[in-house]
Amino acid sequence: MNNQQDKKEFVKEWILRARDDERNISALFKEHDGTPAHICFISQQIAEKYLKALLLFYGGNCPKIHAIGFLIELIQPYEKLIVEKLKEEAILLDPYYIEARYPADIPLENFTWEMAEEAYKAVIKIKEFVLDRIGTDA
Repeated sequence: MNNQQDKKEFVKEWILRARDDERNISALFKEHDGTPAHICFISQQIAEKYLKALLLFYGGNCPKIHAIGFLIELIQPYEKLIVEKLKEEAILLDPYYIEARYPADIPLENFTWEMAEEAYKAVIKIKEFVLDRIGTDA
């Protein structure tokens, strides 16, 4: 397999993993069997996976980072309007990588279902942005 095929496979793998996380969020919302904090964390993870897929699609390297804002900056040379279109979503989701998993700035009991719904809406916007560029067949 050549390098171009390898990148296509990695793009598909990132999308598959993001979709797997989406199925888990759907179940959590349907049953309310879990916590809003966990949905916020998974939403951040989904956004990260979709953005890494887009970065690979454009030929960039996929760094082992978790900052949505930084990933968007790495994609900006390929996609000039990405910061303008997804800045608010990055600001919303970035803190959830740490704060939803570890004792930090937001106590666990302060996470609400409304916060979880906002996080999920943000990730859907990122997903649509990415899939509009790489196609839904990825």
